[in-house]
Amino acid sequence: MRSVLTILCLIALCFGTALAGQDRTILIKNGRVMDGSGNPWIRADVLIRGDRVEAVGALGDVAADEVIDATGLYVTPGFIDTHSHAGPGLASSGLSHGEPLLAMGLTTVFVNPDGGGSLDMARQRGELLADGLGVNAAQLVSHGTVRRAVLGTQDRFATPAELDRMRVLVRTGMAEGAWGLSSGTYYVPGSYAPPEEIEELAKEVAPFGGSYTSHHRDESTYSIGLIASVEEVINVGRVAGIPTVLTHVKAMGPDVWGYGAAIVERVERARAEGVQVFADQYPYTASATGLNAALLPRWSQAGGRDSLLARMDDPELMARIRGGMVEGLARRGGADRIQFRRYRPDEAIEGMLLSVLAEQRGQDPIDTAIELIRGGSVSIVSFNMHDDDVETLMVQPWMMTSSDGGLVPMNEGVPHPRSYGAFARKIRLYVKEKGTVTLEQAIRSMTSLPAQVFGMPDRGVLRAGAIADIVVFDVEDVRDVAEYIDPHHYSEGMVHVFVNGQAAIKDGAFTGVRAGRVLQKRRREIS
Repeated sequence: MRSVLTILCLIALCFGTALAGQDRTILIKNGRVMDGSGNPWIRADVLIRGDRVEAVGALGDVAADEVIDATGLYVTPGFIDTHSHAGPGLASSGLSHGEPLLAMGLTTVFVNPDGGGSLDMARQRGELLADGLGVNAAQLVSHGTVRRAVLGTQDRFATPAELDRMRVLVRTGMAEGAWGLSSGTYYVPGSYAPPEEIEELAKEVAPFGGSYTSHHRDESTYSIGLIASVEEVINVGRVAGIPTVLTHVKAMGPDVWGYGAAIVERVERARAEGVQVFADQYPYTASATGLNAALLPRWSQAGGRDSLLARMDDPELMARIRGGMVEGLARRGGADRIQFRRYRPDEAIEGMLLSVLAEQRGQDPIDTAIELIRGGSVSIVSFNMHDDDVETLMVQPWMMTSSDGGLVPMNEGVPHPRSYGAFARKIRLYVKEKGTVTLEQAIRSMTSLPAQVFGMPDRGVLRAGAIADIVVFDVEDVRDVAEYIDPHHYSEGMVHVFVNGQAAIKDGAFTGVRAGRVLQKRRREIS
């Protein structure tokens, strides 16, 4: 009886604490409040009650449990990353804190991009919540994972019955709260899917009010070409009637440098027609992927790694593979533009250029690449974009900000610095130093625009009733510290970061609070 009373008392205490937390108030005074809409800042106060913004304006001496003086600081909505590979890290006990993300001002990340990620939304949700979450996570249904579950890595079209099975999987994921469909038609197995397959699956997203985001089939001259690939994504939105996103959009490699303006023209034409087309980008001139994806022709990867190695052992097929690799390396601008970021068989090469390693080994760079591919999984950074294209795309009103970064243990590998610095870099380099965009434009691209595209009415804005995902910073102090050779450094400049009304960063220091949630989209009303 005593133990039962003890348990009841503990439940009552926890319930009372939860209620108290719902009523706790925080007043952020005298800040330069930028609401995320693109409007200029106004001097105002922000009152948080529980997990929501209760009021914004001249609030005077309103009573609050805690008062923060934000004089001289900007107060904005928390940043939203529309393309993040942080899902696996956030689902691990060692990285669920999400500190590198918080340090950039991120409060929400979209996981399962590029058509890859978990198939079971409920299971992934449980894994993400197991150790607490430092940031909010929004799930996408991954086309590549769905296709792999039905067809494996076969290079063929789906039968009508297989397409129906894929429809069910997409619909199930959306019913579990996913926010849309992601694809990676550049990668295996998504590259084996015809456009019609994507269009049919995107139709399953429409009743849920979801969106479509794609690492599209070709960002260069690999297959159908950059512009045809852009048109393919646009047509998904046209056919399915949903917002579509050209994710981490770019003109990759010397063959297509200068094509940024052509991408803009195609998007503007489609939007004038009434198609809801958007894009996101990370503010770097280097991308990151696997060496296989960068150099190997897609036909050689059908059936998985064992099938690839068998083809590489066939002299006739290997000659064809090598020819494709030569073309792939040229598209990337050559061996001095490929940097290794992770290679577990030999960590010593991480951070090294392919050209340097090949010279050390006395080999042609293609032969070095072949040896590495045979040896295991190789991740690379590829210096293949032109800043003129980056800026041409960045200034567009339909452009969002993303990182395309992940979460890895500190000092493991040499990851792309975007994992630590993308959002801070945009403010530091393209707002403060180059003036490519204004701070208002940059903040809008990180907050209200992604919230609008993916249908998050209570996030990405600073107004009464919105969720209290808020960042407070001195714009002069915001900077990315991560570099290509030395990437494991958190960004600087975030003074306070609130996730669902709780301080994850306070006075520039992490609090250890994990107030993030797995956000679930609910089916819209269908008339």
